[in-house]
Amino acid sequence: MNPLHIPATPSSPEVDFRFDAHALALRGESFPENAAAFYGPLIAALREFLAQPHDGHMLTVEVALTYFNSSSTKMLFSLFDLLDQACAAGRRVRLDWQHDAEDDTIREFGEELMADFSHLEIELRAVNA
Repeated sequence: MNPLHIPATPSSPEVDFRFDAHALALRGESFPENAAAFYGPLIAALREFLAQPHDGHMLTVEVALTYFNSSSTKMLFSLFDLLDQACAAGRRVRLDWQHDAEDDTIREFGEELMADFSHLEIELRAVNA
């Protein structure tokens, strides 16, 4: 599979999915006009990636979103649900949820993810802006 890279825009995050490195990163802000259209190709690529043999390699997902709206939240939940299902089936996935040290909202969302997606290995990491 070829890497999937979508550059950030003022309303959508950078997507960097390096299949050979088993690494996915989302960085920036997420409030695209059509979240389903933006996240659809990423979710499709993730489904295809997860269907491939993994030989025990861990998929590392780094999420460093400074803002996301409600339609993005729905799509992120779809993405995380897919990852959680893969974990339940034996795939190793670590979600590195980054948040500004001063941003309680993003941190609390990460805490909710830990409660909602029990199979995922989730690490909350405070970063300084």
